[in-house]
Amino acid sequence: MPVKIGIIGGSGLEKGDVLENLEEIEVETPYGKPSGKIKRGMIYNSEVYIVSRHGLNHEITPTNVNNRANIYALFKLGCRFILATTAVGSLRENIMPGDFVVANQFIDFTKNRKTTFFEDFKNGIKHASLAEPFSEYLRQHIIDSCGELKLRHHKLGTIITIEGPRFSTRAESFMFREFAHVVNMSTTPEAILAKEMGIDYAVIAMSTDYDCWKRTEIPVTWEQIERIMNKNSENVKRVLLKTIWKISENEIARRDAEIIKGKIRTIPNFPKQGVMFRDITTLFKDSEGMKKIAEIFHNRYKDRKIDIVAGVESRGFIIAGIVAEKLNAGFVPIRKKGKLPHEKESQEYLLEYGADTIEIHKDSIKKGQKVLLIDDLIATGGTASASCQLIEKLGGEIVECGFIIELPDLNGRKKLGKYNVFSIVRFEGE
Repeated sequence: MPVKIGIIGGSGLEKGDVLENLEEIEVETPYGKPSGKIKRGMIYNSEVYIVSRHGLNHEITPTNVNNRANIYALFKLGCRFILATTAVGSLRENIMPGDFVVANQFIDFTKNRKTTFFEDFKNGIKHASLAEPFSEYLRQHIIDSCGELKLRHHKLGTIITIEGPRFSTRAESFMFREFAHVVNMSTTPEAILAKEMGIDYAVIAMSTDYDCWKRTEIPVTWEQIERIMNKNSENVKRVLLKTIWKISENEIARRDAEIIKGKIRTIPNFPKQGVMFRDITTLFKDSEGMKKIAEIFHNRYKDRKIDIVAGVESRGFIIAGIVAEKLNAGFVPIRKKGKLPHEKESQEYLLEYGADTIEIHKDSIKKGQKVLLIDDLIATGGTASASCQLIEKLGGEIVECGFIIELPDLNGRKKLGKYNVFSIVRFEGE
């Protein structure tokens, strides 16, 4: 089932050159009609619903936007996430026109808008918590997208939302600078209403001007805003597309992890009292589970040009062998001491009590080859760390360390700090 994502604001996606099966739909709500027909289309296994906040021809003023209808319509359509775009005036020297701000706080300076769905307490007292008004999950995806696209962006910022359509007085602009980083006319009550409906909401704010506080700049005009927006519309579109892709991939991974986690048996008090043993044999015997594991690893590494997949004894052999075949790469075993017949390289590592040693054939990896390390589980990270050291002794370049199961409470990822680490399933605090 595709993840459903709502987009509010000018996005460039509504033109139909990116979304598949684009169509317009009308949605009725208890709060009246949304700003216009909602456009629906598919991209990256996500179902995207686009609301033009001010109407298709920008005919609705900021104060007269029916925010409750817009948010409720997306809720009714099943959207779990909302990405909102907005033009903002910069209240800071370092936030330049064209920069993106991924806001983490807002101040509501509006006066004439419907700001809640909770119009009475007849069915119980309801107060939405707005301490963290924006979804950190979505914010991080937006930040990562901006970084990967090499776009100037600011990871934190407070938006102050005022009524419109007028712009600030200079006195107001100087006052706003004391409390916020950017100013706009649209973020509230959208963020409030989304929070009340339990929808993850985040805003992609693009700076278009310096409002009117900066005396060396001409005070903001609509023409100036429109010019900067048109100039940077492609960047807004790129950020949205990459963020949608990240959400889609993450949701698919989350669902896959739930499926796989359900196929792993937990045995209490094995091999000793207090240990919750994750028995992976139940996953190995399940054809659907094994296909899913192979698919996840293949999709993650198919474009990484892997030369060698190294598997750690013994359950790591099973997965590494399958992944190597899928990637058209060679397979190399990393074994416990005394198991390999030819000339070997050894690495000792510490256990809870005592030490152990693992070995690899000296001719198994050539200098400069790209190596993927695979094992079934990462706990303390001792074996994986020693395996990485062995690979590097032979001149191999470690692309990533991949595991089916991760036990985060044991801090194995920290031990592998210098390497990229990927796990499919996490048993955290369980």
